[in-house]
Parts: sequence; C-alpha cells; structure tokens
Amino acid sequence: MTAATHSTLFPQVPDSADAVLEGLDPEQREVATALNGPVCVLAGAGTGKTRAITHRIAYGVRAGILQPSSVLAVTFTNRAAGEMRGRLRQLGAAGVQARTFHSAALRQLQYFWPKAIGGSMPRLVDRKVQLVADAAAACRIRLDRGELRDVTAEIEWSKVTQTVPADYAAAAAKAGRETPRDPAEIAQLYAAYEDVKRERSVIDFEDVLLLTVAVLQDRHDIAEQVRAQYQHFVVDEYQDVSPLQQRLLELWLGERDNLCVVGDASQTIYSFTGATPDHLLDFRTRHPGATVVKLVRDYRSTPQVVHLANGLLAQARGRAADHRLELVSQRAPGPEPLYTEYTDEPAEAEGAARRIRELIDSGVPAAEIAVLFRTNAQSETYEQALADAGVPYQLRGAERFFDRPEVRKAGVALRGAARFGGNDSLLDDAVDLPSQVRAVLSGEGWTPRPPAGSGAVRERWESLAALVNLAQDFAAAHPGATLAHLVAELDERANAQHAPTVQGVTLASLHSAKGLEWDVVFLVGVAEGMMPISYARTDEQVEEERRLLYVGVTRARERLHVSWSLSRSPGGRPNRRPSRFLDGLRPGSTATAGRPTAGGAGGIERGIPGSKDSAPRRVQRVPARCRVCGRTLTDAGEMKLMRCDDCPSDMNEGLYERLREWRADQARSSGQPAFCVFTDRTLMAIAETAPEDEHELARIPGVGMRKLTRYGTDVLAICAGQYGERGTGQA
Repeated sequence: MTAATHSTLFPQVPDSADAVLEGLDPEQREVATALNGPVCVLAGAGTGKTRAITHRIAYGVRAGILQPSSVLAVTFTNRAAGEMRGRLRQLGAAGVQARTFHSAALRQLQYFWPKAIGGSMPRLVDRKVQLVADAAAACRIRLDRGELRDVTAEIEWSKVTQTVPADYAAAAAKAGRETPRDPAEIAQLYAAYEDVKRERSVIDFEDVLLLTVAVLQDRHDIAEQVRAQYQHFVVDEYQDVSPLQQRLLELWLGERDNLCVVGDASQTIYSFTGATPDHLLDFRTRHPGATVVKLVRDYRSTPQVVHLANGLLAQARGRAADHRLELVSQRAPGPEPLYTEYTDEPAEAEGAARRIRELIDSGVPAAEIAVLFRTNAQSETYEQALADAGVPYQLRGAERFFDRPEVRKAGVALRGAARFGGNDSLLDDAVDLPSQVRAVLSGEGWTPRPPAGSGAVRERWESLAALVNLAQDFAAAHPGATLAHLVAELDERANAQHAPTVQGVTLASLHSAKGLEWDVVFLVGVAEGMMPISYARTDEQVEEERRLLYVGVTRARERLHVSWSLSRSPGGRPNRRPSRFLDGLRPGSTATAGRPTAGGAGGIERGIPGSKDSAPRRVQRVPARCRVCGRTLTDAGEMKLMRCDDCPSDMNEGLYERLREWRADQARSSGQPAFCVFTDRTLMAIAETAPEDEHELARIPGVGMRKLTRYGTDVLAICAGQYGERGTGQA
C-alpha cells in the first residue's frame, strides 16, 4: 500500500500556489520552492520525498513559474510514475509528463524515427528469453531455464552499461561480476542475440534507450527540438540510475542545469542491473552550485522501527554507507520489533499466518499487512499457510492492475451499465453506486465472500474486490456520484496507472516492496544463506544485501516481525543461524561496534551563485561558418560538414568508401545500427578533412570524446592508408 492511498483517497485540489506549500516541513518546503538551478535531495526512507517533489512541480505550475508541458519527471517503475501523475492531478498540476526513462525515450524515438532514420520503427519485444534461447541454438550452446534467465540478465547489464559483445569479458571482469558461464561464451551469445534481433527487425527495451541516445547525439536538430520542449527535469530514485540512463539525461539537459534529483544511497538495491549511486553521490562535484537538501524526518515509522533501521546502517561499510542519513521518527512510540526463531520453514510460515489471522481478527485491515521475503521461491509456502488460515492475500507482481484481463472486462461491463443501466435487470434492486457496482461485477465473478484456496481464481476475485472497495470510497467522497462518474474516475486512474488498494495481505519480495509501506510487516527467512543470500560473496554484494534488509525494515509503519528458521524442512538438521545483520540488534546477540554517521542530520546546503568554483560551466558558442564560402551555417547537417550543401566538396571518394566498409564491420560486431557508429554526414566530414591526428579528428562534429576513444585509432589509420597493415582495430 502506498502513502498516497493511506491518505485521503479523494482530496480537494489546493485553491492557490501557496496552498500547495501548506503542511510541508522546512526541508520539504525548500525542495518545493527551489525551482531554478540544480537541486539534489538526499531523502531517507519515509521522509516524504515523493510529496516534496510533486509539491515542487505543482507549486511551480500553480505559481506560473513552470509550464506543465515543459516539465519531464522520470522515475523507474510504471507504478511510481502512475502514482506521481495521480498526485500531480490531485494538486492541480495535470499535463506534466511523469514517465519512466523507457517510456519517455520510447515516445521520443517513435516520434523522431521517420525523420532521424526513416521507414517503420522495428517492433518492440516484451521479453528477451525466447530470443536468447534462439541465439543459443544458433551457437549450438545448451542452456537450461536458469541459465537462460542469467544470460539474459548479463545481456541487459551489458547494454545499460553500454558494453558491446566484444568488450563483455573485460567489462565483466572489471566490474567483478560472477558470470553464469564462461565470459567468452556469454559474449558469443550476446552477439548472436543481436544478430537474431536484427534478422527479425525487432528491438528490446535497452535498445530504446541506446537508439534514443544515438539519435540525440548525432542529430543536433532533434536534440534541440527535445530541449525546446522540456525545460525542467525531475529524477526520482536517482540512486538507481544506470550509465545509459545518465547519458540520456545529459542529452535531454544539454548545457542547462534546471535539474532536481532525489535519492538515497542507502536504498541502492539494483546494482546487479547496472544501477549505481555514484551519479547521486557525485552530483555536487558535477554541479558545484547545487542546492543540497537532506530529508531525515521520518513520518512513516515509529521510533522503534527507525531505531532498528539506523542500527542496520550503523554497521554498514562502503561509499554508500559514508553518506547514510540518520532518520528521526516523527511518530508516537510503538511496540518493539518482535524476533522469532522457528524449527523449520513450514513452521515459520504457519506461525506468521497465525499471527496475521490474530491481527485481522483484532481489527487490522488485511491490506495493511505484508509478508516480505528474499526470493520469490519462498512465496509458495506462505501462500499455502495463509490460505489454510483463511487469510486473503495478493501477490505483488509486475503486471499492471488495469492491464489484468478481469479488470479490463469489468471496465467494459461498468461502462455498458453506465450507458444502458436503465434496461439492465441486474440493477433493479441497486439503490446506490456501491450496490450498482456489486451487481454489475457479480456477473464477472465477484462474490461477497472470497473463494477458498489460492491461485488464479482467488487473484481474479481480489482484483474485482478492489474495484468494489474503490466504488465505496468514491461514493463516500462524492455523494450523488453515478456509474458514469465512477467510470470516468477509473479511466483517469488507468491513464495514470493509479491502482486501487486490494483488500488482502501482500506477499512480496524485498526488491518488489521498494516504494511501498504497510502498518505491519513480517520479514521472514532472515537467516544466513538467505539474508545475505548465499551467492553474495564480495564486500560490495554483502553490503547491498544489508541495504535490502534496510529497505524491508523501513516498509513498516507500526509493527515489525522478524523471523528465521533453523532448518529448511521438518526433521532437517538445525544448522542455520540468524542473519549477521541482526547481530547486536536482536535481544541476546553480541553488538558490533558502530561508527559515527557521515551523512548526518537533515538540512540545506546551498551553492554560492556566481562564485568561481560554483558557477555552472558553460561552453561558449561561436557561429559555425562554411569553410568554402564563409556563410553562417544553421542546418545541422551542414554544420557537421562545415560547408554548405551546394558548395563544392573535396571529399576523397576512396577514403569515404573505406570508412563505410569499416563502419559496417563495426556495426556487425557490436550489434548496433551503422548510424550509431558514425552517421553518413560524419563519415563524409572525415573523408573531406582526412584528419592526421586526434586533435583534428576531435574537431569534426559528430566525433565526441567517447567515439574518439573508441574508434579514433582505427579512423586515423584508415585516413593514413594503414588500416589494412595494422589489422583489425578496436571492436
């Protein structure tokens, strides 16, 4: 359950810009009113970061400082983007683009594809696994299901770190990755995967970012068009940005600095996907004039829960730990966390289900309880235990609520009833909106009591029950509302992906629980081998496991139950022990010496505008002139050639053809489109200039530092007529 759904479901829109700021604490207010220049928000768990940044956008819009269409807010999940759009709508700031990196990039790529590349854009594939399997078959390499998943993950990591197949082995070794197969074999599979995509004219989600980056890098006219559209940027969960996403953000920004980033290095839990907190931690270095705001007032959890969370991080090591924030609870005291040891996993699941049953019977809503575990494989035991105890539950998955088949069918049925309800006998006895919705959805499978057991039938019922509950809340907030009004509300929520709360205990992995919160949280399986996971061997991997447990602890508002079992199955050897992360924190364990908190308390640090060290660095622009006739150039293509299109060319045709052949080889080996290596215009400019050294090559538009480093040696050798003698260059 999110903080948004925990507050009033249908609040009144603030009547002025100043009203948007009401209820913000001093640090949140600073975030909301710092609308110019770079701003970095270091926000601890439960400190209201989403509240701060949505109020920031809404205040800017309502005060007339920001145009809604000029703001792009990006985050990492469709759920988070949907929640942000929902909050902005409630604050009177509709029209602001709040999207994931992939969604924003895809829209731009679809729009500019005809202009930048031409023809039809390749089809986007949802899942890579089958393509990886086909690539393995082409390489005559047998992969089982687990290896398929792991190799797919390695390909995704390679692409978000901008690593091509030829460089995979070296990059994986440098990053300290434990590869699922021989690195050379994975590089072969990666290259074959790119071949399969090219043959079938499809692209994957990482290609969306790669291609958008390539277009913005090589087409200055398109980059300027995007920058003219978006003037202000907000990035949530900035600690999870990958190198590829950071590059895209830099291209969106250009030379401007109207950027607000929000994150918490202590919640970096996706480094295996290429995410790194370095961009967050280095923000002040890149933007010396930035305002840095630290949010440490924890409005979510009781002092007892916060004390445990702070204790976990007090024992942490590494760069992220050096910047940790000491949370200060703003809530009244609550119960101490409970620690329970069980003989085996089934006993642990039954014990959790029994306590959950007691909580529900005492009046705690099922939707305010969660069971969190390290791996999805642990879920089944808890599903069975809850079903046996008669406890409703829902699995936290990636599927969007409004994309579920039963929700779509329910929407069609409700829409039809809204239009023709007067002729529907189902509604004859329905006296108000909630009873009308119950009557309509009874035809879709909803019943007053949930079905027994677990599985697909139960999940469909939970989805329909969520719509029934939403109708009740909507009717209470809007007396006199009709089915048509509810359907309009559902349409708006679907567009914003603002899903209603499902009335059931949530079962979720710790990774998928990020960004959510509940009154009561059961952290289960907190034993060595599971937390930290057995394959976390390096110091960095173990510290990420500690941060993952920290994320789990900080999901709890009031009650926290921590448990572990001594063996996997009944009668097994009791050879497990509680997680080392609990040492010194749970009763009876030996304390580990802590250390002072480097991140410190909350507050505001301002850059000094205009000072030599803090002034934003800007590149002086001078007019580009044709090197033949001297006319000022404005067309991006002409600027790349440094001459007018109709001025005579002194291009070396033979050199141009050799460069084209080399580019084709590079594109094949790296699995990229040819234009991602160099565009035709850039090759023409190289062939006309015939640079003799790196300095001359770097002056050619379209040859940035990255491409100079990667391709410079080859290109200079080709220009000197020595490429064939030197052999193949860098891949």
